[in-house]
Amino acid sequence: MLIHLLSIADNQFLLSVGKLLLAPTLIGLVSLAGRRWGPAVSGWLVSLPLTSAPVILVLAIDQGTAFASNAAQDTLLGVLSMVSFCLVYCWFSLRFSWFGSMLAGWTAYFALTAFLERLSLPLLLSFVVVIAYIAIVLTIMPGSQNKGKGITLNPPPWDTPLRMLVATAFVLGLTGAATILGPRLSGLLAPFPMFTTILAVFTHHFQGAGAARRLLRGVITGTVTFVVFFLVIGTLLDRWGIAAASGLAILAAMVTHTTSLILMNHFHNNRLG
Repeated sequence: MLIHLLSIADNQFLLSVGKLLLAPTLIGLVSLAGRRWGPAVSGWLVSLPLTSAPVILVLAIDQGTAFASNAAQDTLLGVLSMVSFCLVYCWFSLRFSWFGSMLAGWTAYFALTAFLERLSLPLLLSFVVVIAYIAIVLTIMPGSQNKGKGITLNPPPWDTPLRMLVATAFVLGLTGAATILGPRLSGLLAPFPMFTTILAVFTHHFQGAGAARRLLRGVITGTVTFVVFFLVIGTLLDRWGIAAASGLAILAAMVTHTTSLILMNHFHNNRLG
């Protein structure tokens, strides 16, 4: 019994440390990638399940594979809320500043999450609904032409460290609240657009609304990888175990993410042409 409790404590400690280190590191690397390759690639990178996946795997260790599999299904469905945040932010950015766009996006996110908490769908149907919704959103998103004024194309030196600090504060706040939310709501909130919000706000402020919209389109395009990963986890975790399900999910995610980058570049080239 004591060994089991110590094991749980160690897992929780490692998860907390990992998330605290991962958040600023990820934001820093993605910010540098955005400066090198543009906001669309930055958004594409941040859409990977780099925080949600470890949470699900630790749940599998601590609570069992059946519990984690159910949480993975709710996480997949929660992508609807995250994509809605991106869509609403983009439309509001045509008329409003980053602050107004952020508030509108968050309002859409939490409103849809409250609705989804009362909705129960089979895993495969959830996958189909999410993929269809992503396709629709990519079609109706506004263009990325930048009509903003007074844009600073070169962010100041403190921009990236401040992003990393804000990311760490976000993680502390969200993980602190997760203990009172319950497993279903925690799963739905796992795709909360924490990194996406930080990158969109800073990009909007320093590079303009058009750049923020390009970033968010990249996020939505890369989100397909997130959905595929959790489809595999939700389907196989309780049947095949942690190692086999995780391995196949990572492989499927790598293939999907590479394909989405090719399609995103193809779309971008066609728009330029």
